[in-house]
Amino acid sequence: MLEIGSLVDGKYKILNKVGQGGMSVVYLAMNEKANKQWAIKEVRKDGIKDFEVVKQGLIVETDMLKKLSHPNLPSIVDVIDDKDTFLIVMDYIQGNPLDKTLKEYGAQPQEYVIEWAKQICDVLGYLHSRKPPIIYRDMKPANLMLKPDGNITLIDFGTAREYKEKNIADTTCLGTIGYAAPEQFGGMGQTDARTDIYCLGATLYHLVTGMNPCEPPYEIKPIRQINPMLSGGLEKIILKCTQRDPNDRYQSCAELMYALEHYDEIDEKNRRKAIRRVITFSMSVLLTFVFAGTAVWSSFAAQAQRSEDYDYLITKAASTQDYYDAILTDPTRTEAYIELVEYLKKESLTSEEISEINQLRTGINTKDNINGKEEVLKELKRENPKGYSEVCYQIGIAMLYSNETTMRKNRFTASAKWFKEAKDDYKLAELFCEMSDCLELIDEYKSSNIPQTGKQYEEFSELWDKIEEIENLIKTPTAFAINNKNIDGEDVQLLIIGFINDIIYEETDGFVKLVKDGQKKQHEKSDLIKLITDLKKVVDGIDNEYAADEKNNLNKKLDETLNKINSIIPDNTAMKGENT
Repeated sequence: MLEIGSLVDGKYKILNKVGQGGMSVVYLAMNEKANKQWAIKEVRKDGIKDFEVVKQGLIVETDMLKKLSHPNLPSIVDVIDDKDTFLIVMDYIQGNPLDKTLKEYGAQPQEYVIEWAKQICDVLGYLHSRKPPIIYRDMKPANLMLKPDGNITLIDFGTAREYKEKNIADTTCLGTIGYAAPEQFGGMGQTDARTDIYCLGATLYHLVTGMNPCEPPYEIKPIRQINPMLSGGLEKIILKCTQRDPNDRYQSCAELMYALEHYDEIDEKNRRKAIRRVITFSMSVLLTFVFAGTAVWSSFAAQAQRSEDYDYLITKAASTQDYYDAILTDPTRTEAYIELVEYLKKESLTSEEISEINQLRTGINTKDNINGKEEVLKELKRENPKGYSEVCYQIGIAMLYSNETTMRKNRFTASAKWFKEAKDDYKLAELFCEMSDCLELIDEYKSSNIPQTGKQYEEFSELWDKIEEIENLIKTPTAFAINNKNIDGEDVQLLIIGFINDIIYEETDGFVKLVKDGQKKQHEKSDLIKLITDLKKVVDGIDNEYAADEKNNLNKKLDETLNKINSIIPDNTAMKGENT
């Protein structure tokens, strides 16, 4: 047996034993380098007759699992074969097998069992859809791990096999008596997907009744004979799953899944209720038609009045409250949101104005009830997704105008919260979110007590790629045009150039280190200088008399960045692969 505290294969530290079976022991281990826990299944060669046969079975099992990827299946990460043991390193699944749950608590609530059944059905359907299909063949509570989050993981593929289309019958009889289908014991052809459906039905029977089919009287009764409070629909599903003839069962997991999702509709009691509902509905149809015409006319009239009120409020709006009134009149239109942002933005946003904008997300206090709140953006997102994306994009741009802090990181973070809702429709929003993530990680790695140099290099390299992408956008003024107004586009264009310059200036040391150490991409000093120079050309090319002062200020800042780059990287310094 492995010793607690020992190191396996130079990387897996054994923490403790978590389980033991007839031929194997399972340990909890830690890969300290990756800071991740794994389970190690040990099969010792001594004490096992015909170990080579057992080993071949284990190899088949591990090879099969390595090909699979499903949230309800464990992953195999390593196989270690030495002179004394055969070790399998796999995901550590926290939780308990369902047979332990049955022993401790008895029959489980049918609502839980049905949800577990859907998960199991999904993973079996996945296995059956492989090429060739994989038949699990040993479904039972002991092989179902219930995790703390309520999800199920299917474990132990020791009896699983690939379905062979030309086979007449299985060569080996495997499975657990009581749960296993009749064909698993020979004489009825080879096992297939319907075999797993039988095993699942027997497992559901045990879970929902607490009656173990492996024990006397070794039969699966209608579940309501054991507990009359159980669903008649679920009873019919279990009985159909466990028919002796595979042709009488559900023929696929998809068919079974549909039944599980509609089990209450199968119930006779619900059928009778449905008939009564149909009769009641039929009685009310006539009255519905009588009132329908009036209702439709009233709806059109109300909508027309709402639209008229909205337009009037927008026209006369002269305060934040006026825009809020328009938004509350019709939260599904975008004009009031965007004009509110423009009204608040003016030249730059104060903290009070940012708080007012954030009310769109947290809820607007109404006039009549100051404690009541209406979260208008939720309704806009539900009824007008494209409009919602546009509003979030405009607010994200506005947040960049904040004058409450000169720190680039804070403004990026504030904008990214809104941009993430618009990144599927606006490339600028997508890039800003990605750049914000890079900058956040760079700051995190810088402040770490443990040096994170390699990770910093990765983020600086990623950040450089995003800057190059955003530079291409910057060169096209119309990319930032708002409502087809190019003057607004130029205004945003200058703003974004300023932010890119701020990043290069504040993080020059990081980019220079990337250049000097030749990490990831071989950036030259000329790359940094060319970027800033190209941005200066874009600024000079903006012909907007209202932005003259802003252009001059921005050009001064770009020159300061150029001077900083030149001061850190002298012209006579070798730039590739050297530390200076």
